[in-house]
Amino acid sequence: MPRERRPGDEPPLDEEFPSLRVLSASPENAEVASRTALDGLLTSVGTHYIRNHYPTPETEAEGWTISLTGLLDGSGETGPNADGPVVEMDELREDYPTESVVHTMECSGNGRAFFEPDAEGHQWTDGAVSTAVWTGTPVQALLDEYDAPAEGWVAVMGGDAPEGEEVFCRSLPMGKVRVDCVLAYEMNGRPLPADHGHPVRLLVPGWFGNNSVKWVDRIHVADSMPTGEKWEGYTKYQQLEYRLRFDDDEDPEELATVETADTYEQMMADEPRHAYFFDQLPKSLITAPADGATLSADETVEIRGLAWAGETPVERVELSMGVRKSRALSSQSEASNASDDGGETWSDADLGEPALGRYAWRRFRAEWNPEPGEYRLLARATDAKGRVQPARIAEPDPEQTGIAGDAYPWNTQGYGNNAHRPLGVSVTVGLDEI
Repeated sequence: MPRERRPGDEPPLDEEFPSLRVLSASPENAEVASRTALDGLLTSVGTHYIRNHYPTPETEAEGWTISLTGLLDGSGETGPNADGPVVEMDELREDYPTESVVHTMECSGNGRAFFEPDAEGHQWTDGAVSTAVWTGTPVQALLDEYDAPAEGWVAVMGGDAPEGEEVFCRSLPMGKVRVDCVLAYEMNGRPLPADHGHPVRLLVPGWFGNNSVKWVDRIHVADSMPTGEKWEGYTKYQQLEYRLRFDDDEDPEELATVETADTYEQMMADEPRHAYFFDQLPKSLITAPADGATLSADETVEIRGLAWAGETPVERVELSMGVRKSRALSSQSEASNASDDGGETWSDADLGEPALGRYAWRRFRAEWNPEPGEYRLLARATDAKGRVQPARIAEPDPEQTGIAGDAYPWNTQGYGNNAHRPLGVSVTVGLDEI
């Protein structure tokens, strides 16, 4: 049984999880403190980032139920007060099939700290991403058991909201839910920890973490996403949050449905203006050498890192190693030719071993023999659809609603940043030997 949170008797978050950097103690929000801790195919439970909207609730698996409402079991009622059957945790474990999926989960706010001017919210840098094995019941098994329709939307609700607060509710297209979503009760082979949703959370493989609802206590099937006054108290985290917003004075239009749940495609289309954050974007992260490292000029340097792209496989990772300054250069012309090229020159990294699954990051590596100098190492990923990481974050511009050229759109809440320049690593090679 995972630890229960009881005020006053649990250790401080930074003591309980020394590998994490705490952004907020209540609610609990913490990112992986060092990229080197991510240098592997799986992330340990104690190192996995934590993202909560409300304080971690005290929960018991015994007695926990999930209500099934809306267009399930023929009830037909689609409002927030709908009634329906319930499924207990013992039933979920014993009466339904079990599946495991390896998933690279990334907070949609990861990289928010790199926005200028500052974006709203916790200032995540690069550590709100982790990979774990999640085990539980395929949601499709419940949908089939209770005669869910073949199309529509599945709203999943968490039981963590204090009285009077907005319910954390995310609505997902039926097609996605039936394919691969899981009601997870184990993480890396152990019972789900309290901070990660014990006793049960939704796991949406390949999608941003905001879709993987924790402490699931209700599943509601309808023809559309929750919208309007009828669903007051349930729409904030679907219709207002986790969407691209470019001006604090402009609220996104509430939509009943969208043509595609592909985040990139939404960003590149004229509508909707405020893209929803569903599927992840291509991204890469250098994990070694560490940022700020001093390296010997006499040894071959191994550059390692991780790349992921949500539901789409990573097809290519490229590296750029530009010299920023070198005391070893003997002439002005040499210095000019070797100066920082800003990511203009790229070479392919070796993708090596396969990922642990379709939705898991894969490692890349390259050997590097640099001359003495100060370097900025950059990595950029390309997925199987040809989508490439942009280079930078754009200046605020309400008319730029998607990736344009080499620039990711600035947005008020700093969502979705996959620009490669802010994620670069600066190292010094051999200058102490000169």
